[in-house]
Amino acid sequence: MQTAPIHIGMSAQAPKAQHTAYLWTITLVAAMGGLLFGYDWVVIGGARQFYEAYFQLTSEQLVGWANSCALVGCFIGSLSAGYAGDRFGRRPVLLLSAILFAISSGLTGWSYSFSAFIFWRIVGGTAIGLSSNISPLYIAEISPASIRGRLVSLNQFAIVVGILLAQIANWQIARPIPDHVSRSVFLGTWNVQYGWRWMFCAVVVPAVLFTVMSFFIPESPRWLMTKGDDASAYKVLNRVGGSTYALSETANIKRTLELEAGMKSSWRDLWLPGVRRIVLIGAALAVLQQWTGINILFNYAAEVYRSAGYGENDILLNIVITGAINLIFTVFAMFIVDRVGRRPMMLFGCIGIGVSHLLSGMAYRAGWHGSAVLVLTLSAIACYALTLAPVTWVLISEIFPNRVRSQAVSVAVSALWIASFALTYTFPLINHALGSSGTFLGYGAICMLGAVFVFSFVPETKEKTLEEIEAEVMSSN
Repeated sequence: MQTAPIHIGMSAQAPKAQHTAYLWTITLVAAMGGLLFGYDWVVIGGARQFYEAYFQLTSEQLVGWANSCALVGCFIGSLSAGYAGDRFGRRPVLLLSAILFAISSGLTGWSYSFSAFIFWRIVGGTAIGLSSNISPLYIAEISPASIRGRLVSLNQFAIVVGILLAQIANWQIARPIPDHVSRSVFLGTWNVQYGWRWMFCAVVVPAVLFTVMSFFIPESPRWLMTKGDDASAYKVLNRVGGSTYALSETANIKRTLELEAGMKSSWRDLWLPGVRRIVLIGAALAVLQQWTGINILFNYAAEVYRSAGYGENDILLNIVITGAINLIFTVFAMFIVDRVGRRPMMLFGCIGIGVSHLLSGMAYRAGWHGSAVLVLTLSAIACYALTLAPVTWVLISEIFPNRVRSQAVSVAVSALWIASFALTYTFPLINHALGSSGTFLGYGAICMLGAVFVFSFVPETKEKTLEEIEAEVMSSN
């Protein structure tokens, strides 16, 4: 069955929204899901050397499983978010993720068996999977086209803030340990017995705050209109951008829904000829974001810097520096994403990260450790924070048709977490087999192939409404 092109009479002269404080407030609340995602995702990088000693993890398989088990939950959460977001709405899913963050963080920290640690990490991963789907989706659906890239990037900014907070917390909670201590002495240190626990528990307070604030944000107006509640949708859009904007947006959304009348949303619709191609592009973008290898520099930061010749106390400081660079360039990305456009930023990111990785691989091979590896690592993270990190989430949240957006985002983000699990689980094995040089050369090659993919297949979506993007995507198919 061929899907007919959809032609929607929306023009560039559609009234612009007033950028109200209400819009920014509800965006910031939704973005708290990103902050908790970032913290929970990266806290393990500083805690792992201590809980691995506590649980006596010695094999590469157990180390890989401990570091990647949360990704099983991420996959479960992202897959279920598609159904839950479409069936119950965006706001209830955000609330559920907040509750799971609060419970899992505390109970991960106070796990006294490895099986309990794994279980609660998977529960925390489920919270990440839910929020990573719904937070950017919700923000995209409430955002005016002129600043949608900036507002969705705010979710990535929150993720980066969460990452930096986790890195600072790890640095401040961990107590200095003398270099070259014996294993028995190391096992008895405060860091191994208690420090890593407080690293996980520190996120409970913002998780509770997110839970409370989730009760006060409105439902997505686009979801409300798919359920026939046009009046409530108009009220939300009126508060977001004013009455003129609300009238225009409700008319555009309603026009799209009328064209899709009688077509119930289902997972099978993702494989219709007009939709399948853009779903595959979204999934490929998600996989590419992970297989740039940047998350290795967060989850296995201690191992990367240790192999570069840094001592234990310097490692935690270097991790904080990487988080600061990540934050600075994410802020810069927020200001340019709606001016430069999505495609140019993605191309620059793939090439910049690829060159940084290739040079890192050469530096390891030539024996240039220490500051050379640190500079190249910071270069890769800066390129990633400026481009692929925020822009991938922006594209995933806006390129899919309204009727199947929740399910399509779920597929793309599920692909992201599958790729992330494969990346995180296999790194110790790949690094053991190829060494640091071969590993980073491989990631660099993937980035270069990613640039070819972006140039060939990824559409530009700058300054277009979600309905205009849908019309162009479906017409091009």
